[in-house]
Amino acid sequence: MDIQKINRRHFVETDMYYRVSLGLSSKLLKYENGIFHLEVTLGKKWDKNYNATAAEIAYCWKSSNPELIKAIGCKVFIIDLKSNEVKFTLIQAGISVGYDAYKGILFRKNYLN
Repeated sequence: MDIQKINRRHFVETDMYYRVSLGLSSKLLKYENGIFHLEVTLGKKWDKNYNATAAEIAYCWKSSNPELIKAIGCKVFIIDLKSNEVKFTLIQAGISVGYDAYKGILFRKNYLN
């Protein structure tokens, strides 16, 4: 699976809408054992809580990328730029910052039964 190719396609097809209109951006970090990992950056325009954000973006990635259709879950790593302006500056400079939240999404409820 080519992660860079999937990220480029997602950026052009979906992420531009979220980034410009809603203040949220995301990228795929890896896919292993049926779980894909996303990094999500929240800007000032985004007003949903972390749980709603994780669910919305995980289902968006799963439904819009055929490579992820068989995924059973998603780990979402959230960077919140609303709470810390220093993080915004660091990200623009290309420096990695710590995550503000970690969320997990299971796509089918009967997996744990």
